[in-house]
Amino acid sequence: MTPDEMARTHAEAFTQARPWAAEEFAELLTGPHVRVFGDAICFALVQILGSEAELLTIATHPAHQRRGLARRVMTQWHDAAHDAGAERAFLDVAADNAGAMALYASCGYTSCGRRKGYYRRATTESVDAVVMQLDLTVRKENRPKGNQETG
Repeated sequence: MTPDEMARTHAEAFTQARPWAAEEFAELLTGPHVRVFGDAICFALVQILGSEAELLTIATHPAHQRRGLARRVMTQWHDAAHDAGAERAFLDVAADNAGAMALYASCGYTSCGRRKGYYRRATTESVDAVVMQLDLTVRKENRPKGNQETG
């Protein structure tokens, strides 16, 4: 998958916020700890560094949402991060993104912080980011799987 493909999917998926440009994806992908999971329809960009892993972004093309693709990609990167020695995963999500928050909660994430006004919106005031975490030391087969239709 190319940075251009990632940028196109990201732009389709993120209509409320500024999508990332191909150049941003290209730059991130040069990092030694950054990995991408999935394909041009649904992907996650993740940084795995030591005992921590962070979801930088995840995007599913709107025509393919609600088919379990995001959940599958989340499981892939959780497993890879665990296998690389990460013990905890982090992400942040816009407080008004109910679908993403439900996905993350069903994957076992819990809220551990809040960043006031973190996400800027073109049509509304800024929205808080909810910081969430997941314990990756729990055996893979014991992690929550949740509803397979989310994604």
